[in-house]
Amino acid sequence: MPKLFFVMLLASSFGIRAETPPSGHWEGSIQIPGRELKVVVDLAQDEAGAWTGSITMPGLLVKGAELNEISVKNSDVGFSLKDALGAQQIGPAKFKGRVSGGVELTGVFLQAGNSAAFDLAKAGSPQVELPIRSTAVVKELEGEWKGDYELTGYTRHVTIKVTNRAAEGATADFVVIGKKTNNLPVDLVTQEGDLLNVESHATGLGYEGRLDKASGELKGAIKQGPIEVPLNLSRSH
Repeated sequence: MPKLFFVMLLASSFGIRAETPPSGHWEGSIQIPGRELKVVVDLAQDEAGAWTGSITMPGLLVKGAELNEISVKNSDVGFSLKDALGAQQIGPAKFKGRVSGGVELTGVFLQAGNSAAFDLAKAGSPQVELPIRSTAVVKELEGEWKGDYELTGYTRHVTIKVTNRAAEGATADFVVIGKKTNNLPVDLVTQEGDLLNVESHATGLGYEGRLDKASGELKGAIKQGPIEVPLNLSRSH
């Protein structure tokens, strides 16, 4: 399996004794073949006893992604990442580990049949990042937008249809047609000023465009990890 493809996956699990709970801010790395992948994990327990957490992996452009299925039992802790790093195609990645002396968390990172050791050190109190929620968008950004871009020698056709959902914020239909039709699952739509951001964390794809009022176009780029390709979208009529 190519190194880059292996790196594009992730989820996790941890281990800890009852007297040394996993609550905290943990920093360290996963030993991916040929490189170190920096990781920051935050785990916290609320008053009802429920666990929450977030993970940041700068090398994969993952920042504050929500941890899922967190479990703590005796010396073992587990969690998964359902909505990032291609989890939809190959399943969520997982960490399995154990806390030593309340200050070190070591174990194995697993995904798609691959494994790599990880080593994290406790660096302070938990700083769990709450997941970003979709926002409503202005009327000028609602509707269907279309455009084309070229990558690896052939053209892709993109359609993004943005719809407001009252208190739930906006959602979008995101379709990319190349050699096949890809209907991307969108889990985040936000507007900041005249900037529209549409993200599909399960596929690692996203679009960011700024509304040009003079031309009526969305001028921006489609992104996947470190790859960014210019893409302007025009309103469909």
